[in-house]
Amino acid sequence: MSKFKHGVTLICIIFIIYSLCTAFQLLEIGVAAIIGPQSSAVAHTVSQIADALQVPLVSYAATDPTLSSLQFPFFIRSTQSDLAQMTAMADLIDFNGWKEVIVVFLDDDYGRNGVSALNDELEKRRLKISYKLPLSIKFDPVEITNLLNQSKLIGPRVYVVHVNPDPSLRIFSIAHKLQMMSKDYVWLVTDWLSATLDSLSLVNQTSFSVLQGVVGLRQHILDSQKKRDFISRWMKRQKDGLTNTSLNSYGFSAYDTVWAIALSIDKFIKVNNLTFMPHDNYKLSQTEGIGVQLDKLKIFTGGSDLVKILLQSNFTGVSGQVLFNSDRNIVSRGYDIININQLGITRVGFWSNYSGFSVVPPETLKKRAHSRFSKDQKLDNITWPGGKTDRPRGWVIADNTKPLRIGVPKRASFVEFVTEVPNSHDIQGYCIDVFMKALEFIPYEVPFVFKPFGNGKANPNYDELVKMVADNVSDTDDEKRNILHIG
Repeated sequence: MSKFKHGVTLICIIFIIYSLCTAFQLLEIGVAAIIGPQSSAVAHTVSQIADALQVPLVSYAATDPTLSSLQFPFFIRSTQSDLAQMTAMADLIDFNGWKEVIVVFLDDDYGRNGVSALNDELEKRRLKISYKLPLSIKFDPVEITNLLNQSKLIGPRVYVVHVNPDPSLRIFSIAHKLQMMSKDYVWLVTDWLSATLDSLSLVNQTSFSVLQGVVGLRQHILDSQKKRDFISRWMKRQKDGLTNTSLNSYGFSAYDTVWAIALSIDKFIKVNNLTFMPHDNYKLSQTEGIGVQLDKLKIFTGGSDLVKILLQSNFTGVSGQVLFNSDRNIVSRGYDIININQLGITRVGFWSNYSGFSVVPPETLKKRAHSRFSKDQKLDNITWPGGKTDRPRGWVIADNTKPLRIGVPKRASFVEFVTEVPNSHDIQGYCIDVFMKALEFIPYEVPFVFKPFGNGKANPNYDELVKMVADNVSDTDDEKRNILHIG
């Protein structure tokens, strides 16, 4: 990598944002570029200031899809947008044949806008979000418990969880206690879980036990010698006690982001000077109402030129190819599909926007438009909650739903069609066989009970039976009961 001219060092030019207060202090000095922030919510506020001061803001972690180049022309995303992630999630739901999902999400810009992107992608596939469970940023256990219990009252059992990284795994710990990590349940997670687990130096067995059967996304990082060398250096830092965390996909992107800005500034200062002007030379009306002392901030006069140079970045980093698209997002590298089982984290396949699902890395496949109905879409075997290997139906009759009661004629003739077996109360016949076979094609369990009609000595009056259905009653028992279907 080339060095900076004139003794200009990287640390004097680039500042990583840890908080809004730190950001404002740095902007008072005069900066040429900002790396960060990690939070999408904070990025909305900082982007307004960065635009007003014409300072490129390059985030390796803010995935909110509404952070667009149209609204924030100085915002550049060096990680994958949630538009790409929610396309992958919608494809995963469609690939498994589920029609409705329940979404658990953080009730902030990151969570709401991510869910909105998922909803749009599901609608394209004629699927839908049937129930939303918004969580406060406090992750209050009582709130989580109440929301999950409420969701039991409806039929879908496919949950999509889109929250911030949580080392305590509170959502799944509570779901485990509520017996919601058992068979018939499906838990799909966005890449917050892989970021959480990959960051932990050691994941204990208790954590894996509450995550059994979870399927999630992880940003795909190309396996390369450069990546392996970087991991080796990082592990040495861990051994020397200089860091106590492991690397996740965002860590790789952060490292490449620093190099992208370093190289861009290097090109910039070969033909330009780094100059800053007081704010009163420009109108900063965009920052009104956000509590910033404008008289102390300085504008970077070469900001637009630096943005153009940044967007021309094209090099291979530890995270893969660093290349930006027309929306000023990193070109999507795809996602790993991961599954939590007794062995830990298992990668069961890959997804990319040009190859769909595959058991081989997307970079080895030809770039072609894929169809979600294509026969070549494939993933390795998945272990679902409860240890099941068969794909769950993703739907059950809700806990508060009564069994479907089916009236059947207790015939005296043509008993091959349907009748009650004498002295056993079993219902059998051709019609019953057809009904039972039809149930196998329904993607959820249907509790039911047969209710015989007639005395078995004479065929029951069909018109009378139809009238009782129309009146929604049956007197086959001691009390009149609702009748839902006639077989």
